[in-house]
Amino acid sequence: VGPRRVARIMRDNGIQVLRSRKFKRTTDSDHSFNIAPNRLNQDFTATAPNQKWAGDITYIWTREGWSYLSVIIDLYSRRVIGWAISNRMKQDLALRALDMAIALRRPPPGCIHHTDRGAQYCAHEYQKRLRRHKLLPSMSGKGNCFDNSAVESFFKSLKAELIWRNTWQTRRDVEVAVFEYINGFYNPRRRHSALDGKSPVAFEKLAA
Repeated sequence: VGPRRVARIMRDNGIQVLRSRKFKRTTDSDHSFNIAPNRLNQDFTATAPNQKWAGDITYIWTREGWSYLSVIIDLYSRRVIGWAISNRMKQDLALRALDMAIALRRPPPGCIHHTDRGAQYCAHEYQKRLRRHKLLPSMSGKGNCFDNSAVESFFKSLKAELIWRNTWQTRRDVEVAVFEYINGFYNPRRRHSALDGKSPVAFEKLAA
């Protein structure tokens, strides 16, 4: 199949390419906090839920200004287990996503918690929360997005399937839409090739 045929079939069926948008830097690694070792080391596989978590923050533009989305994903099933939205990219944003994940999953001691080196994740209160729940901190290498590619993949899906298809008037509009996307589509219905064509929720049921 040649590119011209693909282009014709897409055109005949009203299929358009959604191109990536301009990158906005969200990681502030210019700080004096301690950096955790990279315990994950790009091994995104797990044999059961709550062995490895990964978190990150992305940005969404609205007519009111930027909104920032923080998520925690269970790498076993790629399920979003914690998330929060704010108009400020501060430690509280990351903490709210972490608290949601902990309340939902009650992770066992030793669960790896992987993020980038952002100040939100290295800050004392965030690290204190990890120690309290006996989560093992892990952080990406400096400037290496591949070390957290599982979460980057979720952000790409979210933006291609939801965010870039709309013009967002308010931050509240974004919050409602992201809630519906995660809880109404991504977790219970979206199929993943990495999960043998199953959704995150369906994949986790097999491990129950």
